[in-house]
Amino acid sequence: MNKVFIILLSAIFIISCSDDTLSNSPNVLDSKVDKKILWEVGGRLPAQTGMDKNIGTAGLLYGSLANKYIVVGGGANFPEESVLNGGAKKTYSDVYMLEDKNGVLEVIEHINLENEIGYGASVTTEDGIYYIGGSSNPEADDDILFITLKDNKLNVEKIGDLSFTLQNGVAVYKDNKLYIITGKQGGKGSNKVYEYDLASKESKELAPVPNEESRTQAVAQLLNGNIYVFSGGDSIAYTDGYKYNFDNNTWEQVSDVELNNEGISLLGAVSVKLNETEMLVIGGFNKAIYDNAVYNLGTLQGTALAGFRQGYFGADPYEFNWNSNILIYNSESDTWKTIGEVPFDAPCGEGLILIGNKIYSINGEIKPGIRTDKMYIGTIIAK
Repeated sequence: MNKVFIILLSAIFIISCSDDTLSNSPNVLDSKVDKKILWEVGGRLPAQTGMDKNIGTAGLLYGSLANKYIVVGGGANFPEESVLNGGAKKTYSDVYMLEDKNGVLEVIEHINLENEIGYGASVTTEDGIYYIGGSSNPEADDDILFITLKDNKLNVEKIGDLSFTLQNGVAVYKDNKLYIITGKQGGKGSNKVYEYDLASKESKELAPVPNEESRTQAVAQLLNGNIYVFSGGDSIAYTDGYKYNFDNNTWEQVSDVELNNEGISLLGAVSVKLNETEMLVIGGFNKAIYDNAVYNLGTLQGTALAGFRQGYFGADPYEFNWNSNILIYNSESDTWKTIGEVPFDAPCGEGLILIGNKIYSINGEIKPGIRTDKMYIGTIIAK
């Protein structure tokens, strides 16, 4: 086995408070101690069943079990032909359970679901991982799956159905209820929010996220008892943010995603909850490049369209200028800050998991149509 190498990056940040999510490294995560993140390559995700190799996937199911195991699965890529050449997107039914063994992510179990999945909403709780919607099978695109450990093996159960199909939405968990937020609902971009009661299996529509009628690929977390939703997009990328109040079923605007007065798109990014007041975000399409591409791909014709497609899909990952900042949002101060940059191609649609003082970034898209099979481990240590 090759020696795992450390990619050079030190990202300094202060976490404003800690909770049980991060309690297994209390000294390092004390809010008064400066931090840095050391990144290393944790390996490559093995091939899916029936495939010669894994070329990487985006739109993954992701989460953790028993505060020890990393679970990732499904997702999509273009295994036969590139997007430029009209390649078909393929989704997968493979789910992997991994364990970090001295900086190497080893596969503990590899199973296949009944349906291929991708671009659903993943929510990790103390009891297990919920995966909502996100299937290439229309009959399963409204499923709510629950992934747990049973006799130390992965156990996947369908526990309910939404009243609509869901792709590219987000969700949070609170008091035995799932809150399904925006995304493509019933095949159409939406701003709607639903509460799904896990006990009664009943859904209730809540006040929609303001400002835009369609918001897909946003980021969301439950902080200080409120839902926070940021960015996403449709024909253009957004940089706005909103907070939901459960008591009166209302939304209010909070700070835009920005650094140094410059807006940052988190469209396609993924977040983790650090503690009760903070969330960490990695990724996000560049707004100017995304907006321009959507416009040109939708309006140009003939040789002009062919030329634009060639230049766009043939560009290198760095030319897309995706957000490489590791961002922290603090709900108490309503502010954004950066703790440095990822030392690898900025991913979108990756699996992002926090266990103790370690952050795991699994696969993801690194340019339109191209994924990575690499898995990265970020270790938070005292400066």
